[in-house]
Amino acid sequence: MADNTESLVKVNVAPAYDIHIGPGILTQCPAWMETSLGYKPTRAFLIADPAVSTHASALEASLQQAGIQVLTLWVEGGESSKIFSRLEQLLDAMLATRPDRRTPVIALGGGVIGDMAALCASLLLRGVPMIQCPTTLLAQVDSSVGGKTAVNSPHGKNLIGTFYQPSLVLADTHTLSSLPERQMLAGYAEIVKYGLLGDAEFFAWLERHGADVLARNPDALAYAITHACRMKADIVARDPHEKKERMLLNLGHTFGHALEKAFDYDGRLLHGEAVALGMHAAAHYSVRHHGLPETDAARITAHYRQTGLPLTCPHLPETINAAWLTEAMKGDKKADNQTITLIVLESIGKAAIVTQAPESAIRQCWQELGFA
Repeated sequence: MADNTESLVKVNVAPAYDIHIGPGILTQCPAWMETSLGYKPTRAFLIADPAVSTHASALEASLQQAGIQVLTLWVEGGESSKIFSRLEQLLDAMLATRPDRRTPVIALGGGVIGDMAALCASLLLRGVPMIQCPTTLLAQVDSSVGGKTAVNSPHGKNLIGTFYQPSLVLADTHTLSSLPERQMLAGYAEIVKYGLLGDAEFFAWLERHGADVLARNPDALAYAITHACRMKADIVARDPHEKKERMLLNLGHTFGHALEKAFDYDGRLLHGEAVALGMHAAAHYSVRHHGLPETDAARITAHYRQTGLPLTCPHLPETINAAWLTEAMKGDKKADNQTITLIVLESIGKAAIVTQAPESAIRQCWQELGFA
């Protein structure tokens, strides 16, 4: 296991950028931002979640001390903020200050804040620099890395967006100390995803140390975050625009996004919880149709029970059933000509992309999992 020192992950896309991971690194943002951008900005936009106002104050102070004027725009975390009208409000507020293309946008918060801020950065003046400062475990291991930006639509999740890589990512593990347990577990689901889709040894490590990660043991936490970021960085470098291999990172998401849509993104089901349920559904489907050994599926279920990852979801609205959920999956971004693309498991540590998955088999999977 790694020690509790700062670690560095390089994302080799064009242009390349660094992910800094470690305790207390947020206040080093001005220096690393200048290094990454190649200049010292005179102004910056900070888009922050009010829930992390203490961290926002510290970041504002460090930027101002470095001579950088800060305009802070507050956005509530949660999927209900991830809408086009809120995006428009943010862009209008930014444009009113007459920014230039050397004015960076800094995101401070969870995945919703990162997505909104990055989409703003990609659209403002046709592109200004983007700095990600994720403060949730899910954002640190997944959404802040790789350049996906999006808002939701009534037609589905993340359907309006761009690919826009950040210039810098700062994952300060100290920001996780106040993260609610539910949010911590939701982020842990994305860590488990990396073991399932491409690293059996990492999944075995999580079986031994997952409780330490969730307990915020500094060494276990740093190791898990760094390993997940390195796995994602390698995949993103090979497939930055999700043409093929990067689709594997959506393990559990096609099932999970349908559940999120069923709850109208109202917070009853967090994204990480939906992904956890989606991975469990994908494993069940894979046993039936793609040769995942029952013993592997049993290990996954056992790890869920060991760590508290959800195996069941809150009570669904009466109108939601297996047929509705299957139809919702056809609106996923990976859908091809109204057919469903699934990420399945052939074994723990080996995932595969299946196009045109039979709707009848998916409906049966939902039904067998209790979604009649």
